[in-house]
Amino acid sequence: MKKIIVATGNEGKMKEIRQILGGENVEIVSLKDENLQDVEIVEDGKTFEENALIKASTISKLTGTMVLADDSGLEVDYMDKAPGVYSARYLGEDTPYTVKNNHIIDELKDAVGEERSARFVCVIACVLPDGRSITTRGTIEGQIGYEEKGSNGFGYDPIFYLPERGCTTAELSPEEKNKISHRGKALTAMYKKLKEENLL
Repeated sequence: MKKIIVATGNEGKMKEIRQILGGENVEIVSLKDENLQDVEIVEDGKTFEENALIKASTISKLTGTMVLADDSGLEVDYMDKAPGVYSARYLGEDTPYTVKNNHIIDELKDAVGEERSARFVCVIACVLPDGRSITTRGTIEGQIGYEEKGSNGFGYDPIFYLPERGCTTAELSPEEKNKISHRGKALTAMYKKLKEENLL
């Protein structure tokens, strides 16, 4: 059985990754599962791609195993694409997302309609034991809502409104979200690439 370490401690992400990549021949484990949650990873990249590769290669060098990492974030056009690559650390790493979400809603208090445009971006990096790397990217376009809604997602999901669906990504079922989400798209593309290379 193949083992893939995912360089995250985020249970929400692990659940999504297992739903999309999990198969009978693959064991997908987190940093916590492997007792690697205390490894220091300095995410000083300027792009989602750079950060995802830093995470995956740090853990792959340590373990000699195939490692997946994602870097994802929210780009709000009205805020010059902030928080972007700093999404997880926006307003401080330990700040609850309710505070972050309401801060963004407040920043957009004068923005209406298209001015509230935003997107979720996700880059998945895979680093193989021989040092080769593969990256894929997925995005989903939407708008910033006027209040938090829904409890199915995590992070910025409760304020990410999909006009064509009439709801936020936190109001979608996990199955629906995986089909259309930035992470779902990037993971599906990664799944195809790994299959093509006979790595899955």
